[in-house]
Amino acid sequence: MESNIKESARFLLLEGVHQNAIDTLNNAGYTNIDYVKTALDEDALIERIKGARFVGLRSRTQITKRVLEAADRLAAIGCFCIGTNQVDLDAARDKGIPVFNAPYSNTRSVAELIIGQIILLLRDIPRKSVAVHQGSWPKTAANSNEARGKTLGIVGYGSIGSQLSVLAESLGMKVIYFDVITKLPLGNARQVGTMKELLNQSDVVSLHVPELETTKNMMSTAEFEEMKPGSIFMNAARGTCVDIEALAVVLKNGKLRGAAIDVFPTEPKSNDEPLESPLRGLDNVILTPHVGGSTEEAQANIGIEVAEKFVQFAGAGNTVSAVNFPQIAMQQQPNTHRLLHIHHNQPGVLSNINHLFAEQNINIVAQSLMTSNDIGYLVMDVADVDSKLAFEQLDKVAGTIRLRLLY
Repeated sequence: MESNIKESARFLLLEGVHQNAIDTLNNAGYTNIDYVKTALDEDALIERIKGARFVGLRSRTQITKRVLEAADRLAAIGCFCIGTNQVDLDAARDKGIPVFNAPYSNTRSVAELIIGQIILLLRDIPRKSVAVHQGSWPKTAANSNEARGKTLGIVGYGSIGSQLSVLAESLGMKVIYFDVITKLPLGNARQVGTMKELLNQSDVVSLHVPELETTKNMMSTAEFEEMKPGSIFMNAARGTCVDIEALAVVLKNGKLRGAAIDVFPTEPKSNDEPLESPLRGLDNVILTPHVGGSTEEAQANIGIEVAEKFVQFAGAGNTVSAVNFPQIAMQQQPNTHRLLHIHHNQPGVLSNINHLFAEQNINIVAQSLMTSNDIGYLVMDVADVDSKLAFEQLDKVAGTIRLRLLY
């Protein structure tokens, strides 16, 4: 049993997460912070993670099943970014470890990058910039256009896609979007019924979808052929969503006017490693090193958002917005101690607990149970005089994965 999590909890923060994360933890009373400015490979992480109660990372560090097996005290993982594909979510869930992320804090940064790249590509700036660097002076209006009046097709109308929609309309662009579910448009944007309809109508197509089996290579030869001749393609979503070889073909043969790519199927593991891609060297392509959300403002916001989720879980057991875990938020009750019981999702667990507590005359002041896939998560407040006995009874329950007395 751990009665003082603030004294015992060690935070391992990797990849130079923003100072705001440290400040947020410190302000909540957590000071045992191991701060690492770089990513760690699997073997180094296995050594460093031992004894850590919480680990925070960005996109390069990989938390594999092997790493999780070595994490002897790990209670939660925080991804200081949008994506969570760098974590084995199923393995973490099976060990009773929730994973948190920051799905909204960098939406503005990504949307602004896309807007800037659209303008540059419509003005043929990448090609002109290369030419000037090489000694020529291509001062011409040919192949140079305004964004105003052009049609932007957004694939995936979520938090980033919808914000991009608003910014694009402020430039005078017409916006259409395709999403697998019906969504209320912002401004004058219009939802279309099929991908084909969007590709046929758009002067610029921008992807904003998650990494799923259904989105793998969703843009390949057939889809690029459906795009308007001379149109532009953007991807700041997930690298696996685009067949890069097929994209290179339509960029080289002139079917597409240009592209801006921020994410790739396989990305370098360090800043010193080159990107291997058939898009390198094409003067009508803007290649950026996965920096859509990498602004100082976004990282500052992400630092606060994920650190606050750590604080809420550490101090109250709240798991709202966890990506792999049942979501519970429960107000603290006076004169109580809180127990967190993570168990296999099997019939009879709650009735078994209530029966054991009734036999011991333990007073349950409040409880909340949620299940997700194979995991059940029970947050329970009991009278403070009963907490030791309650812990002993919970430890007897068949299917228990992890048990903590929080306070």
